[in-house]
Amino acid sequence: MNEKMKEIGLRITELRELSDISIHDMADYLHIPLETYQDYEAGKKDIPASILYEIAHKMEVDMGLLLTGEETRMHIFSVTRKGKGVEVGRRKQYQYENLAEKFIHKKAEPFIVTVEPKGEGYKPSTNTHPGQEFNYILEGTLKIYIHDNEIVLNEGDSIFFDSSYEHAMEALENKTAKFLAIVM
Repeated sequence: MNEKMKEIGLRITELRELSDISIHDMADYLHIPLETYQDYEAGKKDIPASILYEIAHKMEVDMGLLLTGEETRMHIFSVTRKGKGVEVGRRKQYQYENLAEKFIHKKAEPFIVTVEPKGEGYKPSTNTHPGQEFNYILEGTLKIYIHDNEIVLNEGDSIFFDSSYEHAMEALENKTAKFLAIVM
């Protein structure tokens, strides 16, 4: 398994224990099965960015601390050069690059998300997380599934939605799609 995921899992375990939060309480807070949460902490499963965001929120730390192990310090600005953002665990469907892991007390988490095409008849699995999300399509064509709706977005299109509703993204036209996602 990816060493980075194991390191993140160990940091989460340590912070959870220091915060005096039980493993059961954390799984309940995230609305996921206990076994899934245990796999996240053990580094056996990739942790979706939305789950990392919620873990950081519950432990009252910046997501950058979970990703890098370094305390975030920047409070006026934080620059992330092209391709140099911290990669947040690859899920089967998406690759996330965090664009502001060093900025402290963020009110949102910005990511570049890459979605590879999967072919005809594929429908991605959905996820939910508290809050809202803004997506701006940088390249390609993306189908977004939200609460029994299917919306096709092209380069330059955007969508803002309540992320507590089930949602997923699919790259269309057999081409990779990239979008800027801001999770709030």
